[in-house]
Amino acid sequence: MLSVQNLHKSYKVGNEKYEVLKGVSLEVQKGEFVGVMGPSGSGKSTLLNCISCYIPSDSGKIELGDTNLATLDEESMAHVRNEKLGFVFQDFLLLDGLTIRDNIMLPRIIGEKISTSMEKSANLLCDLFGISHIKNKYPADVSGGEKQRTAVARALINNPELILADEPTGNLDSKSAQAVIDAFLRAKNELSATIFMVTHDSFAASFCDRVVILKDGNVRKTLVRGNQERRTFQDALLDAIRELSEVKGE
Repeated sequence: MLSVQNLHKSYKVGNEKYEVLKGVSLEVQKGEFVGVMGPSGSGKSTLLNCISCYIPSDSGKIELGDTNLATLDEESMAHVRNEKLGFVFQDFLLLDGLTIRDNIMLPRIIGEKISTSMEKSANLLCDLFGISHIKNKYPADVSGGEKQRTAVARALINNPELILADEPTGNLDSKSAQAVIDAFLRAKNELSATIFMVTHDSFAASFCDRVVILKDGNVRKTLVRGNQERRTFQDALLDAIRELSEVKGE
């Protein structure tokens, strides 16, 4: 599904060059819910932005199915972003002038796929994520958790191959965060969605099938949940992050 191979990315500030990603390699299989965690500055957001090609990598390969994303021109990449990728951001990025249902349908409207089936799909997603009662309201009139569930529904309207989620629970209280994670799990279990989520939130990450842990631009560890209880897996994640955050000699 998603294959990242030996990915490098650096930034130049003045005469100094800073390596952010130093040969990251990872795989995401169809139907998986994979998280990425790591200390601040580990390269999590840069990795997500490189995968979506919002910023170019220096070298390496990013493949979505049989497509090498790094080789696409901007027009082709725009098509991939609208048709094959779904995005969920920390700040929701809903359009205030559109209703909740219209926000969900926006990727199809942009792609000029306007039809009665579009409205039916939007209504089904509203039902799935428990937001049918607000579908005719505007973003300013609903809660943060409802906005984020709307964003998850919007990400799924085109049946994408992969959902990229950037700190989707970062601005939410615990109850709203749980509702958003439940939405991801419904998408995975009922729609066979594949989800790649960057997060600092060990609670959110503990629902993932696997969690890749970055530090200093490298993959340091991958934890698999398997049959572990969620709380046991969360404890293992916290231990791994704590261990990587410790400075030797202190």
